[in-house]
Parts: sequence; structure tokens; C-alpha cells
Amino acid sequence: MKNFWLFLILTFCLLSFTTMKHPYHVGSVEINYNSKSKTFEVTGRFFLDDLENGLSKKYAGSFHFNDEKYKANINEALQKYCQEYFKLKTDNKFLKMNYIGYEEDQEAVNVFLESEPVSSPRKVETAVSFLYNLFDDQMNIVHIIVGGQRKSEKLSYPNRYMYHQF
Repeated sequence: MKNFWLFLILTFCLLSFTTMKHPYHVGSVEINYNSKSKTFEVTGRFFLDDLENGLSKKYAGSFHFNDEKYKANINEALQKYCQEYFKLKTDNKFLKMNYIGYEEDQEAVNVFLESEPVSSPRKVETAVSFLYNLFDDQMNIVHIIVGGQRKSEKLSYPNRYMYHQF
């Protein structure tokens, strides 16, 4: 199983540096609990063209990450998109998620979120459906890290739910 995850991660990284169309629709989401700030820090990484197309389909507009004039529209759209396609719940309580921003990295986009503060989460549930509005073969590799303990799963359309106890 570890070889499978390694293969997926390496494939995603390698495809991130190519300008050719990628044959797989895959993203990754890391949900890391910061015990100092008592918040979950979330980083989503997606292919730039997939995210542009996902936002365009959802909001019927043009979005171009490499063009500065679209930056305000992209931030507004990503904030709404993340609210709809990402949910985080701890100990049976939904957490308010704050959109922090995004950064472009070659052919990929990193999206950053942070939760409201929460003390000592024991049960973590998430619903991750990024780009499910665009691809019926979308895979999202999700990592939840609490207290140094890492739980990972591959969520494939239409499955969006992940649940772990720490």
C-alpha cells in the first residue's frame, strides 16, 4: 500500500513540472493540527489548469492564475469554492474555515485555509470534493496530521468523506 501512495505522490510531483496535458486528475490536501495556535492549517495542491477550469465552470467566468488582473476575482472565487467543497469537523462540531490565500508553483496551485481554534481534537471528519464539479475521475489524496500522527486516504469521486480518531 505504501508503494501505491508513493507512486501517486511521485506521479503528481512529476506531472506538476510538465506543460503537457496530464492524464490523471489528482490533488492533495494536507490538514495539519498546529498545537501552538490550536488551529488546523490546510494546504490543497491542484493542477493549475484543472483549478482554472473548475472555477470557470462553477462561476461561469474566466480565471487565469498567471495573469495579475485576475488575482482579486480568483481570491473571491477560491474563497467561495473552498467553503463549498471543503468541510472540517472535530468532535461533532463543524469548524469555521478561513481562506488565507493561494500561490502558484510551476503548473500547480497551493490553496491555504486555517480553521478557527479548537482544543485537543480527538475525532476528525472531513468532506473533500475539490474539482468533483469538473471531473468524474478526480482523486484527492487527503492527509490528516494530529499530534504527529498521520492518517492518509485516497478519495475518488464520488467519495468525499474521511473520518479518523486520534
